[in-house]
Amino acid sequence: MLNISEWDFEKVEDGTHKIAGEVQLRSFGSFLEEYSSQLRGIEEALEDHISDSWDITIDPIILHFPAYEKISLLELVETDNKILSKVLSVFAVLCSEVDLLTKEACASFYDAILYYGEGDESESLPEGEWQVQVARFLPKLQSLWSWVKRCSQVGQELVAQLSALYSTQYNGKPLVCASEVHFQEVLEHLGDLLVALITIDEMLRNQSTLHDHWTLFRRMLKSVHHDPAAVGIQTEKMRALEKLVGDYESTLLSGKIFQLVMQQLTGLGARCPAVGDELTGFVRSALLELETRPAELQDADHWSRWVKLSALLVTNFSLFGSLDKKVFKQLWDINKKIPAVTLYANIVWFPEQFLLSHIPQLNKVIDKKAQQQVSAARQAFLTLKAQSLPKEVQLHSLQACCWMVQMETALQKESSHLKLDDINNICTLLLQGVQLACGMSRLLRTLTNLHVALAKPMSRSSVVALCRLVEILQGIRSMYHRHSISISRSVVHVSQHLLYQALTTVTSAKKGLVQNKKYSEQHLDVLSSLLVVERAMYGCMTKERRLVSRLALSMANQGRTFRDEEYVTLLRTLRKLDAVCDIQTRLSSACDCSFLYWHRIVLPIYFESLYASKTDLHRLGYMLYALRDCIRSVNNSGDNSECLREMLEKEIWESLRKYILDPLCHDIETSLRLSVHVHLQVNERNPFTSSIPDYGPLLRVRPMRFFDKYIDIKGYVEHHLDQTFYNLTTVALHDWRTYGEMRCLAKFKNNLVTVEDNLPSQTLEQGLDVLEIMRNIHIFVSKYLYNLNNQIFVEQSSNNKHLNTINIRHIANSIRTHGTGIMNTTVNFTYQFLRKKFFIFSQFMYDEHIKSRLLKDLRFFRENKTQLEQKYSYERADKFNRGIRKLGITPQGHSYLDQFRMLISHIGNAMGYVRMIRSGGLHCCSNAIGFVPDLEDVVNFESLCVKEGLSETCVNAAKQLDHVIENLGRNFAEGTEYFKLLVNVFSGEFRKPENNHLRNFHIMIPPLTINFVEYIIAAKERLTKKNKGNAAFTDDGFAMGIAYILSLLGLQAEWDALHWFESVQGKYALEKAALADQKGSSRGQEDEKLQQTMTLTARRLDVYQQEFELLHYSLSSARIFFQKEEITVEGSQDKVA
Repeated sequence: MLNISEWDFEKVEDGTHKIAGEVQLRSFGSFLEEYSSQLRGIEEALEDHISDSWDITIDPIILHFPAYEKISLLELVETDNKILSKVLSVFAVLCSEVDLLTKEACASFYDAILYYGEGDESESLPEGEWQVQVARFLPKLQSLWSWVKRCSQVGQELVAQLSALYSTQYNGKPLVCASEVHFQEVLEHLGDLLVALITIDEMLRNQSTLHDHWTLFRRMLKSVHHDPAAVGIQTEKMRALEKLVGDYESTLLSGKIFQLVMQQLTGLGARCPAVGDELTGFVRSALLELETRPAELQDADHWSRWVKLSALLVTNFSLFGSLDKKVFKQLWDINKKIPAVTLYANIVWFPEQFLLSHIPQLNKVIDKKAQQQVSAARQAFLTLKAQSLPKEVQLHSLQACCWMVQMETALQKESSHLKLDDINNICTLLLQGVQLACGMSRLLRTLTNLHVALAKPMSRSSVVALCRLVEILQGIRSMYHRHSISISRSVVHVSQHLLYQALTTVTSAKKGLVQNKKYSEQHLDVLSSLLVVERAMYGCMTKERRLVSRLALSMANQGRTFRDEEYVTLLRTLRKLDAVCDIQTRLSSACDCSFLYWHRIVLPIYFESLYASKTDLHRLGYMLYALRDCIRSVNNSGDNSECLREMLEKEIWESLRKYILDPLCHDIETSLRLSVHVHLQVNERNPFTSSIPDYGPLLRVRPMRFFDKYIDIKGYVEHHLDQTFYNLTTVALHDWRTYGEMRCLAKFKNNLVTVEDNLPSQTLEQGLDVLEIMRNIHIFVSKYLYNLNNQIFVEQSSNNKHLNTINIRHIANSIRTHGTGIMNTTVNFTYQFLRKKFFIFSQFMYDEHIKSRLLKDLRFFRENKTQLEQKYSYERADKFNRGIRKLGITPQGHSYLDQFRMLISHIGNAMGYVRMIRSGGLHCCSNAIGFVPDLEDVVNFESLCVKEGLSETCVNAAKQLDHVIENLGRNFAEGTEYFKLLVNVFSGEFRKPENNHLRNFHIMIPPLTINFVEYIIAAKERLTKKNKGNAAFTDDGFAMGIAYILSLLGLQAEWDALHWFESVQGKYALEKAALADQKGSSRGQEDEKLQQTMTLTARRLDVYQQEFELLHYSLSSARIFFQKEEITVEGSQDKVA
């Protein structure tokens, strides 16, 4: 039996392991392919939404990718060379402190000082508010005072440490061998600190509002000083406050912070003159580098370095009292080329003014002529830029477009397939975009601020060009933001590649030093420094590691450690590394447009020119995004930030509406009106001679973010059209068709979707609305006269040149407007009106004078029926008409009978209006039902929809249609007997025993008819006169009222028994016969006056007889309306009996 231990398993299983590994590898590969396809599907499904998430206007996500250091500076610089470690740690900590101080100044003081007093209108502020504002600002000044002290301490410590480094006395020997060491990084940070001090000096010096308020505050303190107990302040605290305020005024508000720090530095330079040589050498080399640096490599700090170098030159003079004339001449010549430098927002720094104010001895070197040359050069710069600005902007635009195309192409490549050339190309493009932004930002800030500083007006073309620069800047920012994910990945690759290049150079130098067997302290310091650099570069390149690397390289660059070209290349690589790692910070600084707050007066010009071009209105989004930078600055301003924010937002919104949105709305509305009214005699527009604007591109602009809300241009125009169409249709409802066509045209031409106003449509024959008549029926029946034959109401009198009329068509249009439900409501209102009128009617009939006279006439008629031939005596009625005037006359000359006649006419007009309502309803229903083919055979749409299996919504719609058709058919066929309703509702009450005094109404009719005839004849005669007041040609409301009341009281038979109109006819027949006899007997006489009198009498008799006949016809016609109701009422009474 074989021993298993003797088997060689490695030889046997060699092929098995390989096969199993291949199987697992293929399985894993298929899994990755399947997973990749799933991820690709998800990405394609969310492609649109993913692209929107990186829209700079929406900005829901901001990706920050700076690296943060968790290791302390002491650990980063730790080496076996303790002295070197101490030197590097001291300068690293001081430089870091400078960075913190400059950040604090920008975050806490710049905006608070700049925006002090902004947004406060002096007229609206109460007395003493300015002093209160200064008191609120004192804590900020206290913080600023502490910050200045800290800056002075750090500056003194920097100078002291440099003096100690370069000093040759340290226990009899040098501290370190630093004769060839140049800590340029330390001097750079010292310059940054001095620039921050200069910036605050300029801000406080230019803050005139703060100075004015401070003066008032000081006066208040002086007044309180005499009696502090009166305001509840202790004397010791008052003195402390006055001393503190005095210190702030002498240093901070006077703009002498930089001078104070220079005075405190004075004397420190005496310890080590070598520091002065270092400062001079640094300024000299920096000036040479700036002069020779090409324009495409100029970064954001290019011009601000002039400020830094000027500040260091003044520091050198303050420390040592000497000045290198060659360096100064070199700096002065360069300052001639720089018109001004924008320190922050609208704060401008002039180099010659700064140097002459802090180095008084320069007045002997620089004469007035040289100073005037600088001012003249500044003026010439503005003039030259104003001429060349459009071309420069066009060039910048072309460069930005080319860069964007290249950037899009470079970032589309997969990061896993990048080659070395691709990484170098991406690095160049990343830095190129920031450099382009820096150049445009520098030009933009300099020109705008310089025009304000020199009080030079800016031309319209310059304003438009500069605003175009703002748009390009925001386009570059948007490009970086949109590709944030790709750039974050690329930054890692680029930084690693740059680190590799730097490490290669450092490692090569270190190898050379290790091979050198000669030992010296300098050799040891250099080697230790290279080890610090190498160790710092092996980690993520945070700001602290880069700082330590530069400091250690300064220490390592002694002797022949690096060749000149190697060291220059290494510094260039580190500079690129700084730019790549801080690309977001530098881009934000370059594209920051918060300075527009101080130049927002140009916005109306920009908005107006942008709309006038009618193209590329989407550029407005870039400008609005630039204005959002102002909000970030305003938010740092302090207590007044919310007020400033609202003021800024309101001001920009008003300009935007005035110059873009409202003109666009009005132009589109005008275009729609011209298109709709093209059939009128409107001057035709020739598209070959006058261009017809196309508003489509403007309306297709996507919604833009405006601070905390969005502006949708298309939505704004649609809302304007909705509002305009609704309001104008409400004023003139008959224009509904015109605005409906404009809605359709807006949808067809510009894809503008407007909301239906759902207002009732009307026609040109609309007339007075039923709703208005219903609400004011008491006025209507008194101002309008009814014509029974034509069924029309005519206005009695008007101040206009025409009288309004109301006929059936008007009522039908009105019913179509409000719906048939308005008919019942109108009758209800009429019922309420009649109740009030009948109450007055009953009171008049119950009056003792009237009732007794009526009873007397009624008894006379009954007793003398035979003698009167069953005819009521005309003389008796005329006597009643004349006798009632003895009871009194109104100021208008009306008797009680006149007023009673008008009351009956008002009642009759109300009944005529009810009749017209019913006729108008039938007219409206007939027009609407005209589209139904056969009323006898109406199709049921609901059953058809159910049969076809349509949706529930369709079935409900069909059911509603069936209901509408049924309702129209019923109303058309039957109508509503409103007269019957109004007779039935009052007749029962009128015929009660307690209303027996109304049973004598038929005896009142004869004198009423005589009164009416006299009134109507007088009214008709006024038609031919010049003064047509109270003129009328018809008033059938009286006849309608008599017929209605007779029907209510059931007095038709009693009235017919009077045979009144036969009596009138007989009376006028007798008078005519008598007149004819008189004419026959006087034919032989030739008395002209007598003949004229008889002719006039005959004419008068004819007129009266005619009017009585017309009244008889009208009353007979009106009674026909109530005959059916009369039978119904009598039948119901018989049943009750």
